[in-house]
Amino acid sequence: MNEIGLAINSRGDTSDEEIIAISKLADDLGYHSFWTSESWGRDAFTILAMIACHTENIRLATGIVNTYSRTPALLAQTIASLDIISKGRAILGLGSSGKVVVEGWHGVPFDSPLARTREYIEIIRKALSGVPVNHQGKFYQMDRFRMISPPVQQRLPIYVASLGPKNLALTGELADGWLPVWANRERISDLKEQLSVGATKSGRNIDDVTVAPYLMCYTSENPEDLAHGAELLRAHMAYYIGGMGNYYFDSFSRSGFADEAKAVRKAWASRNRDEAANAITDQMLESVVVLGDPQQCRDQIAKFRQAGVDMPVATFPHGATLDTMHRTIKAIAPRL
Repeated sequence: MNEIGLAINSRGDTSDEEIIAISKLADDLGYHSFWTSESWGRDAFTILAMIACHTENIRLATGIVNTYSRTPALLAQTIASLDIISKGRAILGLGSSGKVVVEGWHGVPFDSPLARTREYIEIIRKALSGVPVNHQGKFYQMDRFRMISPPVQQRLPIYVASLGPKNLALTGELADGWLPVWANRERISDLKEQLSVGATKSGRNIDDVTVAPYLMCYTSENPEDLAHGAELLRAHMAYYIGGMGNYYFDSFSRSGFADEAKAVRKAWASRNRDEAANAITDQMLESVVVLGDPQQCRDQIAKFRQAGVDMPVATFPHGATLDTMHRTIKAIAPRL
């Protein structure tokens, strides 16, 4: 398997024309899927619908939408609509997000993320199948409604973003794919063991779950650009560890970087962004990102595949230029 996805953040600093150009390039080069997230910028589905109208083969994936801001019925309708528009190319990437976004932006309690994700997936599966949805759960009670415009795909893929042990087991049990962020290459096999616990519970094999981590990628053109890329990657990592609650802090701590994560958080809390970024060690950087010249980047992606990754999803640090994105997309494409 040589599949690779591409993720682009749809913030306002990237124009529609630029997003379309990137998606068409990825489509022409044989990328498997185009992923876009949402936090407090533009929503994912509008961006993906736009891309659907300008591409032919690349799949269109939410990476991720959260399980709090929409009802599962609305999310089922929306992903089915995207699947219809794209003629069967939609993928639903789900995640609980975090307290900062869910409570600070959407204004709803960030409670029971694991149980909510389970119920969400169960309802969405029923709705997408076209059968009447009868559901009496902890969060939603639904009676005899049926979605009258089902998706093109008989089984629309659902990926779940997870890193914690219980969430990994849930992903293995219910999801078609696993979409981690900042996954340590050295821990992939151990994390897959936790996925397999859930897969076994539902009578499946771990091979039934596509391992598709987001990989921050930066293909450099000279030594100076390499140093700049490392600087951007460190700053991006520091933001996640120091500024996005406990989730990524805990993840890096579990990966053997507890002291470094504490140093990042302490500097971030003091509003010293440079010190926070400098607390990211070379070992931390090398364990989770792809950085170097074109051949080095291809070699590093190969190492992730050897560690157990099925489909890397390439993305870029904040501040990467369009030239860097295009250069990287071409360098690591599944076919050139």
